[in-house]
Amino acid sequence: MTKSAIISFGRYLPRYRIKSAEIAAHWGKDPKLIEGSSGIREKTVAGKDEDSFTMAFEAAKIALEHTPIKPTEISACFVGSESHPYAVKPTSAMLVQALELDPFSHAADLEFACKAGTSGMQIVDSMIRAGQIQYGLAVGTDRAQARPGDALEYTSAAGAAALILGPEKSSSALCRIEKTLSFTTDTPDFWRAQGEKYPSHAGRFTGEPGYLAHVREALSGVLEICAIKPTNIDHVILHMPNSKFPLKIAKEFGFTKEQMQLGFIVSVIGNTYSACSPIGLTYVLEKAKKSETILMVSYGSGAGSDAFLMTMLRDGSPLPPDEREVVNLSYSEYHALAV
Repeated sequence: MTKSAIISFGRYLPRYRIKSAEIAAHWGKDPKLIEGSSGIREKTVAGKDEDSFTMAFEAAKIALEHTPIKPTEISACFVGSESHPYAVKPTSAMLVQALELDPFSHAADLEFACKAGTSGMQIVDSMIRAGQIQYGLAVGTDRAQARPGDALEYTSAAGAAALILGPEKSSSALCRIEKTLSFTTDTPDFWRAQGEKYPSHAGRFTGEPGYLAHVREALSGVLEICAIKPTNIDHVILHMPNSKFPLKIAKEFGFTKEQMQLGFIVSVIGNTYSACSPIGLTYVLEKAKKSETILMVSYGSGAGSDAFLMTMLRDGSPLPPDEREVVNLSYSEYHALAV
């Protein structure tokens, strides 16, 4: 059976940023205490004219610009997000037409909290291995919501990552997907009921038995099935709701700073929800070398984790430098954009 591979990738991060210290100062909190608890110094903020569709489009456009594959050769488009711009109107269909993909495309919007982007990767991977499609697009994109004053306000961010997958034998193949598996339970650590603007969460419950338990199980499962040891992995990306949770898991499994460093970007962009793990992956794909192994484990509240073991087929290459000026916002400016 043919395995799938990542052919090309792109990411989009808004130009606006706000520092955790700025939010903390507004609420009369100790900035050092807040930053120390989350490990996030600043986060991205979507502009007034940006939503999950526009960010997904920008990320996918970059992915298309860095591959000889024509848009019309792509016949699947799956978009994972917690913040689709329409409750009833598919973001995926908008992307198919805006990007000029094959109109005979399999397309659907996905929602599984912060792992919806990797869920899309799994679907496209399966369709390629089954021979149903040649190339497919998986996108994770979010303009994350947080109630003002809630702990999530310090971490919820905005961004998108897009991955074009195809057969491993493609001349453009960059990184082969060796194995993927998921671990899923009904663990309500985070939710947003129909009609509610902001999500709710169960506080420390999101650690154990939420994030930590699921990432641990998925990670253990993929290592066992693939008969590979943590020391044999070159690069590791774990879902990053904050800095502490992934570092705790990394310590448990003995992953080193060197294994984590390329994809560990949460401290300067925040938690981009469905785009979080895929964005981390894009940073690794830029610098990883041929034959190096990559392990990625996402996490979505509710709850589940997707684990991927991948192998680089050629050296990665960096995306064009983002020359947009980063604008640091005051809290009042951030609030004007966030609402």
